[in-house]
Amino acid sequence: MRLHIEHTTTYIYERPVTFGRHRLVLRPREGHDLRVERMHLRITPEHHLMWVRDVFGNSIALVDWLAPGSILTIINDVIVERLSPFPARAFHEPWRVPFPPLYDPMEVAITAVYQTPAYVEDAVHVEAWLAENLAVDRHDAEGTMQALCMLVHRTAAYQRRMERGVQSPARTLELRSGSCRDMATLMMEAARHLGVAARFASGYLHGSASLAGRASTHAWTEVYLPTLGWRGFDPTLGTAISLKHIATGVSTHPRGVMPVSGAFTGARADCRSLEVTVRTEELPDDAVAALLP
Repeated sequence: MRLHIEHTTTYIYERPVTFGRHRLVLRPREGHDLRVERMHLRITPEHHLMWVRDVFGNSIALVDWLAPGSILTIINDVIVERLSPFPARAFHEPWRVPFPPLYDPMEVAITAVYQTPAYVEDAVHVEAWLAENLAVDRHDAEGTMQALCMLVHRTAAYQRRMERGVQSPARTLELRSGSCRDMATLMMEAARHLGVAARFASGYLHGSASLAGRASTHAWTEVYLPTLGWRGFDPTLGTAISLKHIATGVSTHPRGVMPVSGAFTGARADCRSLEVTVRTEELPDDAVAALLP
């Protein structure tokens, strides 16, 4: 499957303002299941852009602005090829992993970081919720993570939020609602309290909303299991991730992979509006060549 993704972020200000450095986590993460065929960032006002790779292996664009402006626009125009994931998802014996997972001694220094809760003050609430609601399978770690994904999906109703940042896990449990980022954060923290290495993933979801050009960015959770490696689960949908999920960044904390972050000089009231849209389109083979520069 080949996808054309157009992600537009537009800030409108009451008057021309000066911008501080912006950090963009927009380039899809390449690997055996994804290849970037073309990517073009169209950004205004005038700027200087530099690419770096962070500690998690994400490609990060750093933008320094050369002129003030009353409109800031970032358009990520990218074509990706999605390939079948590996290993297969069937629960056949060679891939079955007991729960809780026992990590390789060569990896424990790394997995320990992903097992450490980010919201320590919420531990009592998260652990009580898990004890009351989650049935674990001691012979099947991946199945247990799928059950956790479904539990988050049943617990919190999806609610699109434009406010900056994420809700704490305890807040999501209290409200029983949240954005995709809130639900991914809750699942990540819950997995860590269960002894599973987990991280936050940000990117795009190809579906009916994005086909209509009215989607936003998306978020889900990835857990690390022996033999199986990093496996993605989307608590907003209540399922494992698919070829329709395109990750642009992963981190131990949601703040590490905000798609667009930065600052401007001025009053909060100077920012009039923010609009984010994501549009996706499946491409036939002959259409890809026509879109390449």
